[in-house]
Amino acid sequence: MNKKSVLTVKNLNKIYSKKGSISTQALKNLNLQVKEGEIFGLLGPNGAGKSTFINILGGSVIKTGGEVNVWGFNLDKNPRQVRASIGIVPQEVNLDPFFSPKKLLELQAGLYGIKKKDRITDAILKLVSLEKQANSYSRSLSGGMKRRLLVAKAMVHQPPIIILDEPTAGVDVDLRKTLWQNLRSLNNQGITIILTTHYLEEAEKMCNRIGILNHGELVALDTTENLLDRIQTKIVHFTIDKKSNITDNALESLKIILNNQNKLSVSYEKSKINIDTIVSILKEQNIKIIDISTDDGDLEDVFLRLTKN
Repeated sequence: MNKKSVLTVKNLNKIYSKKGSISTQALKNLNLQVKEGEIFGLLGPNGAGKSTFINILGGSVIKTGGEVNVWGFNLDKNPRQVRASIGIVPQEVNLDPFFSPKKLLELQAGLYGIKKKDRITDAILKLVSLEKQANSYSRSLSGGMKRRLLVAKAMVHQPPIIILDEPTAGVDVDLRKTLWQNLRSLNNQGITIILTTHYLEEAEKMCNRIGILNHGELVALDTTENLLDRIQTKIVHFTIDKKSNITDNALESLKIILNNQNKLSVSYEKSKINIDTIVSILKEQNIKIIDISTDDGDLEDVFLRLTKN
């Protein structure tokens, strides 16, 4: 089944120009589509244009050129419907310390003009695991709870798309995991999630597809799996019963990282060598292999390669 696109961006440009100074192009001809129900990651180093992109969708930054369609609405023709279709979770925690989560969500719903009978405040608090804290002051919440309250705030008008800008920046590992679980459960209920992050582990674990931005340009857009497949170098560690006399030039692209009495670590390019070939060389030398472990590289390798200037 072909899922429909919930966000389509065509040739999106943003130029910041100040009088008398050189203008900077934050986004250069950005083209991308996000499908309904996916978790889409937008990665890039600081200053790559991720926040500019989110702020254009949220209406706080005006694009210089290009076309944006969200949930079938055109940003130029129906800006209000576009804003109603997305919930944005900002990077900064900006909550009134003296309001309870319940009161905050009720206020937010009021700002969106949602009638009392149509509000789903309790359901949203449950979704982000804050039902027990519904009536506590928000200043008494932990950092992770405040983050989840921001997610709840973005959901009061029940948008089909939630956008998170660096959701786990400055959040410890345990809180990050809780937040990931929350996002997954939202996604399982059909909400499309777009997140910007510079934590590559986050993108690798969470996202179905990833776009990588660098200096305002999209340098890659693919499934997480395909991006990981781009990594050619593989590292293998053997535990052996005696030292091998294998050398770098035994096979094309082979490099010996470590070689002693009981450990041999090598790196090679997947397209040029099959691990079986290395195993046969060791067998020919009457070496017994006790254990094998591999490092397949991760998203960081792809990211660094694509964002190196």
